[in-house]
This record gives sequence, C-alpha cells and structure tokens, in this order.
Amino acid sequence: MTDTRALAAQALADVALRGASLRDAMERHAPKLADSRDRSLLMALLSDGARWWLRFDPVLDRLLEKPLRQKEPVVHALLVLGLVQLEILQLPEYAAVAATVQATRAMQRPRMAGLVNAVLRRWLRERETLLAALDAKPQTRHAHPVWLAKALARDWPEQADAVMVTNNTEPPLMLRVNQRRTTRESLLDRLRSDGYTAELHAWLADGIVLPHSTDVTRLPGFAAGEFAVQDGAAQIAADLADVRDGQRVLDACAAPGGKACHLLERADIALTALEFDAKRTPRITQNLQRLGLEADIVVGDAGQPKDWWDGKPFDRILIDAPCSATGVLRRRPDVRLHRRESDMAALAAQQRRILAALWPLLAPGGRLVYITCSMLRAENDAVVSEWLTTVADARVVDFTLPVGQSATVGWQVLPGDGDLDGMYYAVIEKA
Repeated sequence: MTDTRALAAQALADVALRGASLRDAMERHAPKLADSRDRSLLMALLSDGARWWLRFDPVLDRLLEKPLRQKEPVVHALLVLGLVQLEILQLPEYAAVAATVQATRAMQRPRMAGLVNAVLRRWLRERETLLAALDAKPQTRHAHPVWLAKALARDWPEQADAVMVTNNTEPPLMLRVNQRRTTRESLLDRLRSDGYTAELHAWLADGIVLPHSTDVTRLPGFAAGEFAVQDGAAQIAADLADVRDGQRVLDACAAPGGKACHLLERADIALTALEFDAKRTPRITQNLQRLGLEADIVVGDAGQPKDWWDGKPFDRILIDAPCSATGVLRRRPDVRLHRRESDMAALAAQQRRILAALWPLLAPGGRLVYITCSMLRAENDAVVSEWLTTVADARVVDFTLPVGQSATVGWQVLPGDGDLDGMYYAVIEKA
C-alpha cells in the first residue's frame, strides 16, 4: 500500500524544489492511489503544501542543525507538510506527527524518522515564538515571495493585505452554463436535486456558483456538455467582446479554450482559436467537442501573423495575454513558487509585441479585448497605455463592472472582489 503523505512529499519536492507544475505533479502521482479518499488527501496536502511553502520552508532553517533541501529534498518537503497538517489542516497533534514519522519510514528513510519527530515536537514546544517571527514579515505571514509582496504594496497599498489573505483561501467552484444546451435554471434545479449546494451568480448571465470544489465529472450535465468550469472573472470576457452572429473572431493565446467556447456559445461566429504551444491544442479540441462547438484551431505565434493569417480582417479579437498569473494564486498556488520578478520585463515586452502585431488584423469598427489574469500594473494598464501612444486609430471603450476598480486604462478586478479571481480588462475599438 502506498503511503499518501510520502507520495505527497515526493510530489511537493518536485513542485517546490524542482520546478514542476502542481497539475503535472498531481496527474503523475494521483493514479498511484486506488482509494478516492487518499487521492483527496493527496490533493489537499499538495495544494496547501505549495500554498504555504513560503511560510514554513524558512522556519526549518531554525529547527534543523543542517539544511535538508539539497541532500534530502523529499524529507524537507515532508517536514513542510508536517507543519501544514498541524497549522493549516489543524489535524490532531499526535496523529499529524505520528503519520508524518510513518511516512518517513515508508519513504525508505528509517534513520530520518527520529529527526522528523524531533523537529515537529520542537515546533510544538516553540510554536508561539516561531509563529510570531513568521507573522512579523508580510512575505512569511501570507506565504508570498518578497518581490510580489512589495509589488502589491506599491500597486495596491490599501488592498495588498486583503489580496494576500484571499490568495490563501479556497475559491468557490464556478460553472459556466452552455446556453446552447440548457438553461441556468434547469441545471440549478438538477444540481440541487442531486444534493449540491448551488446558486445562480448574481450578475453573470451564464454563471452558477458552488461553495466548494468537487469532482465536476460527476455533476449532472457534464457528459452532455451542459456546462464548463470557468471562474466568473474569465466569464466577463464574453460580455466585453459583445460578439454578434456572422462575425469573424480571433481568440489569441486560446488554450485551454474556455473563453473561445464561451464566445461560440454566445453567437454563431467563425472563430479562430490561436495557440502557440501545439501540445496545448488537444485541450481546446476536447472542450469544443464536449460542448458541441466548432472552431478553427491554428498553431502559431500571435506576434507573427504573417505565418498563419489568411489576410481577412477580424471583427473581434480577444487577447488573453501571457502574463504572471498573479491574479489566480488561490487556484494555482504553485505560481508563487515559480514566478520571478525578473520575468516581468519579458512578459511586458511579449504583451506589447502581441498587441502591436494583432491590431492591424482588426477590421474598422471592430473591437479588441485585452485581458490578463494579473494584478500588476506593469503588465496591465501600463502596457496598454504605452501601446495606445503608438496607434492613431484606437478608441478606448469605457465600461464599469459590479466589482473591481477603474485603472488608468480599462478595469481591474483584484482577487476576492466579488469572490472572483484577479483579472484585468481593456476594450479598444478601431475608428
């Protein structure tokens, strides 16, 4: 029998110390567990381990005589998970310590079992002092990298603490109803009949909200393509695009296809789903097929249209630009471990390149919607504002949303605004 905590430690070491994504680590290790309860525990340990790594990883330097990160990375990750079980999952102390020590033996590290036990016992003895030291710094209080904590304090000084708190909370599960196959009211009734707690979203036309994550493949209507999983912040994109029957539409940077599918659900359009990474296009195809939709999937660089564009202008262009993903940390906690401050300049340059390359493809009177799942001004309104100085035929469309705040150009939703993910939007029309 496979020890779930030992497996979680192996996976967490891959994510935190070797750069693997949380999704890949979970997909690689979860099939090793036969019991669904064990798989659920693995996901909880791995998600919270990644989310709180930057809080508990530094304290191990005070609890260990010699660091283990390099020599015994899996044992180091297991110790982080031990602290997560005690402080975040709040498991009974005896059970958490005993299970973590047992996992050490299951990892074929019996000689490390005494050390693991001693470290966790010392934590329990010195808990108040150690927690006070961690809480004294924003980065360890909220488990955010130093550079990001400083960027938030600079860009959003009044909201920074609340944003970081939100990033460490469980997000709701949001569904986007495929209105071509059912209605929100019909799907809501079936969800409730099956015992699920669910509500219609207050102002998103296609949204249904469930308070907790669940196996969506078991929800009524999944196999029939009656809904997709999509956070409400992403659902706003279709409203801003305002597609109409007969239009030619480009969804640049399209994978995994959520926004493309939403646009196709809204109107009878000819949509091109452009994706740079060919390995990601099967996800687009799978989503289209399950929802009963069709699009032209093209592999290509949004910044080099000459390689893939047929010369016919688009009435709508949606740019879901490559970005830091700092707005979705509550759903993708591993991003905080992998993103670096040094990435920001290259991302902003890529965003400017894509905007400049795609604007000529927009028909006169057409609309371009620029989106990022970021909360950093350097890749949002700063990029759009700078780009606007280079074009003479662009008109900014002013709009407001029920949540969030206006930016220099466009609108910013911060994580937690209306219980949504963080996302930036700008709408530009061609004169």
